[in-house]
Amino acid sequence: MIGRSGALRIGIAGIAIESSTFSPHRTTLDDFRVTRGDELLARYAFLAPGAPLTQGVEWVPLLHAVAVPGGPVTEETYEQLAGEIFELLGTAGPLDGVFVDFHGAMSVLGRTDIEAEFVAGIREVVGPEVLLSASMDLHGNVSRSLADTLDLITCYRKAPHTDAWETRERAARNLVTRLRSGGRRPHKAWVQVPVLLPGEKTSTRIEPARGIYALVDEVEAMDGVLDAAIWVGYAWADEPRCQAAVVVTGDDEQVVAAQAKRLADAYWDARDEFEFVAPTGSLAECVERAIASSARPFFISDSGDNPTAGGAGDTSYTLDLLLRMPAITELTTIYAAIVDPEVTATAVGAGVGATVSVKLGGKIDSGPCGPVPLTAEVVAIDPAGAAVVLGVGGLRVIVTARRKPYHLESDFTELGLSPRDADLVVVKIGYLEPELYAMAADWLLALTPGGVNQDLLRLGHHRIERPMFPFDPDLADPDLTPEVL
Repeated sequence: MIGRSGALRIGIAGIAIESSTFSPHRTTLDDFRVTRGDELLARYAFLAPGAPLTQGVEWVPLLHAVAVPGGPVTEETYEQLAGEIFELLGTAGPLDGVFVDFHGAMSVLGRTDIEAEFVAGIREVVGPEVLLSASMDLHGNVSRSLADTLDLITCYRKAPHTDAWETRERAARNLVTRLRSGGRRPHKAWVQVPVLLPGEKTSTRIEPARGIYALVDEVEAMDGVLDAAIWVGYAWADEPRCQAAVVVTGDDEQVVAAQAKRLADAYWDARDEFEFVAPTGSLAECVERAIASSARPFFISDSGDNPTAGGAGDTSYTLDLLLRMPAITELTTIYAAIVDPEVTATAVGAGVGATVSVKLGGKIDSGPCGPVPLTAEVVAIDPAGAAVVLGVGGLRVIVTARRKPYHLESDFTELGLSPRDADLVVVKIGYLEPELYAMAADWLLALTPGGVNQDLLRLGHHRIERPMFPFDPDLADPDLTPEVL
């Protein structure tokens, strides 16, 4: 179908978050940044006026919601966001396609495969003839139901995700290309691989993930193939869909099936070869090695409470240990960050230069360590009052009113902190994002407790499909024959 203007009409919608079911945090509407209309359209540089993908296409921006990863989304929040999207789709007029921009690892309380449910809701509104194309994170989950409902599906090929916007553009381009050629649905060869690994073991910076994901580009270039994708899956949710998956899309049924099996076999065969992207150790071991090292700045990832993987962001285990190590306060040390709106407000009220006595962190996720008593100087306050810096000797602790990742140098310098000049920088993160990675003279991945603990066997998964590696290390080779949908 073509719109009255003669142009293709394509809707844009999505709900994007990564949700740890092991985190006590609950994600509500306040955690989402919601964009609609022109503001949503402006989100995509590749849809700027005059761009190739706008030629002969009317893009219809509906609603997109994105949140920092966290705990499960409340049912009320999901129903409100999804309900508005479905309502907007119903009043948008005739559509030829819908570009679905989501993460793929959202969990909603009481649901088990929410992305599949979400796209099924879209399909119910727009009908069977409209093509649906989704862009996903490679840490998403792809059930059979999700793969079957979507017509086109792709995901990132880099971790860290330096190709996120490239992937969204690819999903949009594949949709437009398909519609311009008549809208014929391609074959999709789908197979799940019974492996569930944390992202910190599957970074494409190193082998074997680097080589496996290089195969994706090779497969996509083949005649008869439109797209190829491998999903690592999301390790910190306890749902049946959580495992690796492969989808190869194209017009040659035999080719897509054969290449999907090739990619699935490559991932399975490498399962024992995946290692952490950096040397690891307990937090105490990592700090001791950092202190002894001459490399500066030395970075340590506080991985168990990484907010960009779903951690609550307020686990105080690391802060407690740092305060118990005298050498830390004698060095120039930055710790980013702990979310605590109450302490942030207290510091803002006291003002820069004041001394405050507070109990910091451990109020959402109190399992590893409860609130830590702290007497500190208020060193800095950001203009919006949303973040403060508390100082104890040479230790600088960033405290935020809302959960926030610290991935960019500017995140620090806006608070008057210079990570390049620090001896030690401890960040709630997994693998270092590109700017931090380039800045670090050396770094270690601390295996700390929290809602995204890297030791998956300790978390207590009981709803994932078994057998699965590494939970069942001796399982026999599975049947990885793809199903063509």
